[in-house]
Amino acid sequence: MSQPLRLGIAGLGTVGAGVVQILRKQAALLELRTGRPLVITAVSARSKSKDRGVNLSSYAWEDDPVALAKRDDVDVFVELMGGEDGPAKAATEAALALGKDVVTANKAMLAMHGQALAETAEAEGSVIKYEAAVAGGIPVIKALGEGLAGNEITRVMGVMNGSCNYILTRMEDAGLPYADVFAEADGLGYLEADPQLDVGGIDAAHKLALLSSLAFGTQVNFAGIELEGIERVSIEDIRAAADMGYKIKLLGVAQMTGRGLEQRMQPCLVPDTSPLGQLQGGTNMIVLEGDAVGQIVLRGAGAGAGPTASAVLSDICDIARGYRGSVFGQPAKTLQAATPALSQRAAAYYLRMTLLDKPGALAKVASVLGEAGVSIDRMRQYGHVKDTAQVLIVTHKTTRADIDHALASFADTSVVSGDPVALRIEEV
Repeated sequence: MSQPLRLGIAGLGTVGAGVVQILRKQAALLELRTGRPLVITAVSARSKSKDRGVNLSSYAWEDDPVALAKRDDVDVFVELMGGEDGPAKAATEAALALGKDVVTANKAMLAMHGQALAETAEAEGSVIKYEAAVAGGIPVIKALGEGLAGNEITRVMGVMNGSCNYILTRMEDAGLPYADVFAEADGLGYLEADPQLDVGGIDAAHKLALLSSLAFGTQVNFAGIELEGIERVSIEDIRAAADMGYKIKLLGVAQMTGRGLEQRMQPCLVPDTSPLGQLQGGTNMIVLEGDAVGQIVLRGAGAGAGPTASAVLSDICDIARGYRGSVFGQPAKTLQAATPALSQRAAAYYLRMTLLDKPGALAKVASVLGEAGVSIDRMRQYGHVKDTAQVLIVTHKTTRADIDHALASFADTSVVSGDPVALRIEEV
């Protein structure tokens, strides 16, 4: 009989407990599919006494995840603790230094330290696998690294944070303001302990950084992402977008240009008839575009015990089968340090502003846009409230630089109240 693959699992939260449950339930099937038994030898977590709904008594316990990573009876270190630094990084480095393979769901750690960890892994003959770090149960890492290996990837795009998608779709369906739905999502446990990781777009941007590296052969560069969360999206924006045939999504987009690597994570409008426009609730969707294959759309659960544990198991099975490979699709030392590039590709924009009830107000707005080189496609004005009126504009294709020039100039018109909202309309 083949030697078992011995696993040490650090982190026994929702995902870690889910991995244990799948390994127990599917032990015979997994052995048939990989050709060897998959066994847990030791585990580690913050509290040994906590009830996790799964019996852990047959596994050795380590209080220190670094000690777990160094155990002689652990072949694969499964890191499910989270956190870009601290115990997760220390234990991962300890495992790699001993030539052990690592499976992780930790997008923050890889987004911030992926290049160094990849170089260490490859120098030691180890692998780091991280299917669970991006889009939960959707096999997008395998799709990019294996299924589309023969393609030059032209664009990666998607909704990568289910909590944000839940908030935006719930706002529309229930007609509720952002603050109410945020509180509801937090009460349901849909948000991270630090909600800014979700609604600020940080969690999704970590994922985009990993996909960009894999897609374009570049070093992971989280700092190069244009980042904006969903906090400023109002119920008025959602209603107005729907009235014009669009949905608002927190959308990640990455593409290589002659100027460098564009990476954006920001609220955008997408056509309501598009696959992204029809995405509801906490579901994720990744769109991959390649020169040979065209467009591929992957949709599924982006979080949760089952989907994320499923992704962890897929990586463990690859290691059991002997599937190796570079962390980011090619040797780490060959990854290029891409030049970050702000998007200059022309796109239509949605603008919302509050105008004071003054003669010629609309004419002044149109004049400012014209002087900035921005052409108006559609304009709508809604009812007056306390001597002000909401005005919505959809522009023809223009650049963000021209939009920013116009936004800065509105302050000098004396007819615009507050800060206008500008959202890109993405072609999908």
